[in-house]
Amino acid sequence: MKWEGTKAITAPTTPVTENRQFGSKMTDSKYFTTTKKGEIFELKAELNSDKKEKKKEAVKKVIASMTVGKDVSALFPDVVNCMQTDNLELKKLVYLYLMNYAKSQPDMAIMAVNTFVKDCEDPNPLIRALAVRTMGCIRVDKITEYLCEPLRKCLKDEDPYVRKTAAVCVAKLHDINAQLVEDQGFLDTLKDLISDSNPMVVANAVAALSEIAESHPNSNLLDLNPQTINKLLTALNECTEWGQIFILDCLANYTPRDDRESQSICERVTPRLSHANSAVVLSAVKVLMKFMEMLPKDLDYYGTLLKKLAPPLVTLLSAEPELQYVALRNINLIVQRRPEILKHEMKVFFVKYNDPIYVKLEKLDIMIRLASQANIAQVLAELKEYATEVDVDFVRKAVRAIGRCAIKVEQSAERCVSTLLDLIQTKVNYVVQEAIVVIKDIFRKYPNKYESVIATLCENLDSLDEPEARAAMIWIVGEYAERIDNADELLESFLEGFHDESTQVQLQLLTAIVKLFLKKPTETQELVQQVLSLATQDSDNPDLRDRGYIYWRLLSTDPVAAKEVVLAEKPLISEETDLIEPTLLEELICHIGTLASVYHKPPSAFVEGSRGVQHKRLPGSAGSGESVDSPDTGSAAGVSEAPPAVIPSQGDLLGDLLNLDLTPPTATGPPPAPSSGMQMGAMDLLGGGLDSLMGDESEPPPIPLRTDTPQSPQLSHQSPSPPDYSPTELGGDLGGSPAMGAGFGAPAAAMPATFSAPVSGGLDDLFDLGGGVGMPMGAYSPPKTVWLPAMKAKGLEISGTFARRAGVIQMEMTLTNKAMSVMTDFAIQFNRNSFGLAPAGPLQVLTPLSPNQSIEVALPLSTVGPVMKMEPLSNLQVAVKNNIDVFYFSCQYPISMLFVEDGKMERQVFLATWKDIPNDNESQFQIKDCHLSSDAASSKLQGSNVFTIAKRTVEGQDMLYQSMKLTNGIWVLAELRVQAGNPNYTVSLKCRAPEVSQCVFQSYEAMLKN
Repeated sequence: MKWEGTKAITAPTTPVTENRQFGSKMTDSKYFTTTKKGEIFELKAELNSDKKEKKKEAVKKVIASMTVGKDVSALFPDVVNCMQTDNLELKKLVYLYLMNYAKSQPDMAIMAVNTFVKDCEDPNPLIRALAVRTMGCIRVDKITEYLCEPLRKCLKDEDPYVRKTAAVCVAKLHDINAQLVEDQGFLDTLKDLISDSNPMVVANAVAALSEIAESHPNSNLLDLNPQTINKLLTALNECTEWGQIFILDCLANYTPRDDRESQSICERVTPRLSHANSAVVLSAVKVLMKFMEMLPKDLDYYGTLLKKLAPPLVTLLSAEPELQYVALRNINLIVQRRPEILKHEMKVFFVKYNDPIYVKLEKLDIMIRLASQANIAQVLAELKEYATEVDVDFVRKAVRAIGRCAIKVEQSAERCVSTLLDLIQTKVNYVVQEAIVVIKDIFRKYPNKYESVIATLCENLDSLDEPEARAAMIWIVGEYAERIDNADELLESFLEGFHDESTQVQLQLLTAIVKLFLKKPTETQELVQQVLSLATQDSDNPDLRDRGYIYWRLLSTDPVAAKEVVLAEKPLISEETDLIEPTLLEELICHIGTLASVYHKPPSAFVEGSRGVQHKRLPGSAGSGESVDSPDTGSAAGVSEAPPAVIPSQGDLLGDLLNLDLTPPTATGPPPAPSSGMQMGAMDLLGGGLDSLMGDESEPPPIPLRTDTPQSPQLSHQSPSPPDYSPTELGGDLGGSPAMGAGFGAPAAAMPATFSAPVSGGLDDLFDLGGGVGMPMGAYSPPKTVWLPAMKAKGLEISGTFARRAGVIQMEMTLTNKAMSVMTDFAIQFNRNSFGLAPAGPLQVLTPLSPNQSIEVALPLSTVGPVMKMEPLSNLQVAVKNNIDVFYFSCQYPISMLFVEDGKMERQVFLATWKDIPNDNESQFQIKDCHLSSDAASSKLQGSNVFTIAKRTVEGQDMLYQSMKLTNGIWVLAELRVQAGNPNYTVSLKCRAPEVSQCVFQSYEAMLKN
């Protein structure tokens, strides 16, 4: 056995000369065989010997004993004495011992400090580097202060080998005592090393800074700018493998200023794709995948880059199975983001007979993702072959893959169905069962197309013993009962062992028999009564009992309604149900080549400890108009602090929606209570009802989310506070974020204490003639429209409107579940928008949304979110997430929602402001077909916070002078001319931000006509 003692204290980048082995096979093995008593005493004597050879032998014996787990800490002072030597080999051994025992003997370790300091000035650079490396590895607080001076010298050493070792030592020291490193100015020295002439020093400096930046995510340590990037790219060509990986990972964190810079970096990184080391290749792929986002797709270079990315990925698949698996997991992500890269490389993913099962299953998954009309014949032939393999798990996955191909490539569906029928004819039990499960999905995707195969399926009824296959077969019989003559007999055969079936089968059987009854009522009355009785009276399963009771009541009270519910048209199933959601996929692409890309989970899901995990995302795509800056230049889309007349330009739709705020809101107090208009049914259940509206208006104390059954209402005047849901309790997160529903984290101070409408006394209302803050009657709210049709959101339909109630903007929505599965874990996020609208709290859907159920939700909004000018100005881009997927839609809010309650100007101020605003900023509009008197118009507009300052009549024409103020402080002044008997009004608008005038006019028109 070779004894390589040096490896523990040398970095992987150490030159070969330093890593020399000492001793031979014969002599080294003997150190591990001694077990005699009194050995420590003998070693002590040998360590203090005058003979150098004897000393060296003794230290080797000590290290050998330490390696096999013996406690030789008693020899600490004697071993430390051996440090005073010129022999490099002996010095390494002593340093190795010192690193191991310094923690348990900190006071003794201080004895060695002088030798370290002395060694840091040794003429031999190897010894200088060894000393500083070892000092960095001794994690003893008392020693760190002595380390500073030698480290400072080594960071500026003339020898690059010493400098690169010292760079890593700074990161180690920072881990022990961060404050000390900052006070001593080592971080600035590290930054200077990025400009070093030696590429390995640059690489180690980058590695050290990256390590420190990871534990302090908010510090801008790696100040990446074009000059720094240029230095890194220059060093990249001459580094070792490790150095290249460090530099590429650092480049991946940079955001180029424009597509030209992005292309330039890609061109210089591309040669790394042909590197022999797979880690370097994957790091290069990560950089290119990220920077490709900024390249216009019509650019010639974009196409060239796509072609260049395929060969290195294919080459990775010729490595050993473990590396293949890592490569395949990364390719799976790349194919989901950019399938065009590997669309012509289908053959390399064909399974080999000797591939391990984990490689086979991963290849199969990628084959389905790459399947298209062009290659489907090839893929199906392969999959059919796989279905005759001996590995049961693999065969099941292959059969399921055929079904997925049918759903994905419509033109191939018929061929897939005939392939599945061929497999059913083999009569291999598990093949038949999987085939039936996928045929059920094909029926869901293409209804009334392939029902001719049902007869073949029914022949195999007796051989089904797996719950999923039995449930699928029962669903098919129930769904197509009118076409199966003996459907009642088939279902009755399942009913005989009802209590022995799994819940999945019992639920499916209950629904199928109810469907059968609704289709053939006269023949199956006894059967339906039998199943309802079994489900409701003899079952302990609450899901089954509840469904049984619902069907029973539906059938007994309103059979027509029952038919509409149970036999409703089902939404088509989607093509790819197992795609990673876009937000998570973006983050994983930024982690290609790391564990996150193998687990397909964000680092925050499996990295524990105090280190802050940074959530990464891809930059905005080219041509979006969004200015993408590196952190050092600051974002061009920031919110100006001056009066917000100039709003930044619009970005892309998904870029910001996917950039979810992954930090919890910085609220200092409890989040606001839900709106009074929100889910009245749920409020009443909780015992609130009208009491909670009439009750105390102080801020309710936070109540933790309960999942137990709410108590019945108490006959009491004391109002229970509405429940308070923290973002974490919201459930599922986007891209691993617990605070998805928290919007952009508006501070609680910016939100109203309560969203309940104030109810004043009767006399107060008589004397407060709408002049005070508060919601005057008759505020305009547009009717609800469908924002997100069910076809585009896997069965979720969202219709909604905006309202302003008690000074709070609300997004009032109706969520309807038109899918077959229950929807839960709702959350909402807004893109940056013109007026900084953001959710003031999580989207509160208190109960799961069952199929065909609708629920009313009111989401309070704040106006403290990020600002970006949209086109049109009132456009709002929204992402809604539930347990099924993330969906995106755009809607427009009436700008009148943003008119605040203190928008009434004094007359003199109005006059001065009107004169002060340039005439170029005045816009004139016609409002046609409006039959209101000037007083009625004024009253109606006041309901929406448009205040009449003065009125005068000139030649039979009433002129109303009005003011309104937007939430961001912009004032709009108006002159409304109303001529008696003339249904056409003229409105002139003046504003310092003239781009809002069009929206204000549209709101005027809507308020006056509704």
